[in-house]
Amino acid sequence: MNPERIIIFDTTLRDGEQSPGISLNSFEKLEIAEQLARLGVDVIEAGFPVSSPGDFEGVQKIARGVSGVTVCALARAIENDVRTAWDAIREAERPRIHTFISTSDIHLQHQLRKSREEVVEIARRMVALAASLGDDVEFSAMDATRSDPDFLAAVLRVAIDEGARTINIPDTVGYAIPTEFAEFIRGQYERVPGLNDVVVSVHCHNDLGLAVANSLAAVEAGARQVECAVNGLGERAGNASLEEVVMILKTREASLGMGAAVNTAEITRTSRLVSQLTGYEVPPNKAVVGKNAFAHESGIHQDGVLKERTTYEIMSAASVGRGHSDIVLGKHSGRHALKSAMEELGYNLSEDELNQTFARFKKVADKKKHITAVDLEALVSEEVRTLSDIYELKSYEVSSSSEFIPTSQVIIEKEGERLMGKSFSGGSMESIFMAIDDAVGTKGKLKDYQVHSVTEGKDSLGEVRVVVEVGDKPYAGTALSIDVIEASAKAYVRALNNAYRAGAVN
Repeated sequence: MNPERIIIFDTTLRDGEQSPGISLNSFEKLEIAEQLARLGVDVIEAGFPVSSPGDFEGVQKIARGVSGVTVCALARAIENDVRTAWDAIREAERPRIHTFISTSDIHLQHQLRKSREEVVEIARRMVALAASLGDDVEFSAMDATRSDPDFLAAVLRVAIDEGARTINIPDTVGYAIPTEFAEFIRGQYERVPGLNDVVVSVHCHNDLGLAVANSLAAVEAGARQVECAVNGLGERAGNASLEEVVMILKTREASLGMGAAVNTAEITRTSRLVSQLTGYEVPPNKAVVGKNAFAHESGIHQDGVLKERTTYEIMSAASVGRGHSDIVLGKHSGRHALKSAMEELGYNLSEDELNQTFARFKKVADKKKHITAVDLEALVSEEVRTLSDIYELKSYEVSSSSEFIPTSQVIIEKEGERLMGKSFSGGSMESIFMAIDDAVGTKGKLKDYQVHSVTEGKDSLGEVRVVVEVGDKPYAGTALSIDVIEASAKAYVRALNNAYRAGAVN
């Protein structure tokens, strides 16, 4: 018996990007979207086009460049939002407009300041407009779980009548508990018979740590689309974690009778890429993708796993892509070997991309004895990100000792112009960051600084993540190098690039 298919709707690039400190440019968003397509999600919510020209550009790039998946754009139930969303995604192979309006009395009274009758009419007009533009329309009733069930049902009936093919019932503030949420979903099926003719979706937030549990409860109650994000990213405490939802469906497929058409072997790579680009590090004890998810410290556990893996592992590391790290290249490896290794990892590089990656690879290979699959993924991602930068670190020099004040000099290139900066300060990192500020002509405030190794060994690539406050707003930057000082400087420059795109830096 084939399992019933659950639609996986990924909102990493929309709700996930709303996490504090995340600011992805259009090239980074496209890179993540291409990986989500390799992962095999059904729907990519690419962004909120009306929110900014940059977001519109990012959504449009994804619509034009990613195939084999539905590309969705979010829009408030406002005419300009809906039309802008359609303009951004109209060239997609499978475009979807996702429009929403609040239905809870607390939102109607304090945020929308609309009556129930007005909300019903707005939903009617905007879903009809969206349906006149494209045939795939999703409607969401924001804060559904705190809404009057009868009023919610009235709004959902209108949305279905006007052409919505997917109806999303979100737990916007993460208030529900699983048993309660399941009954709530069943209650809407009873009140709105038309739900049996459309796809019912759920979008659960993790404020009480129940997003995945609530999503699963809703699926068991009849929902057939789950909205989730890689690494559980999202507003406040985040969304339901994609990797957890997918692996629950895979691991418990026989008992649930449901599954997802996702290539789970791509989960780890997707998680790592999203972590690198957003600057949000994955906790080591994170289910499925944390570095300790398949580690066994206890002697009893180690003994059991050595005798039979399933004694303490309900899924294998290989099933989520943790087993592809056996590709090893060195400084004598040529362009063809690099190209073959990248193709094995799923990267089909253009000639220019291969040349740039190969040049970077040779520089690293001169310093690092063995380069693994994880290193290669990090290198190619770094090259793609560099192509979209306005500011580029061309050179740096740091002088430091226990006897005198550290000094730094940097050269930053901006659209062909070379900017020089220098600084004298109390520590090496502070000195180089201040030199970058001097070159760019800004004053950033370091809010967070993290360093970790990409792989094991003293010659591991170091990945640095910084959060820099410019004009009272935080901007994240991530970079890697075998030299931590270089990685730190590049990460700081990347944060300023994100600030530049937001208009905070000239």
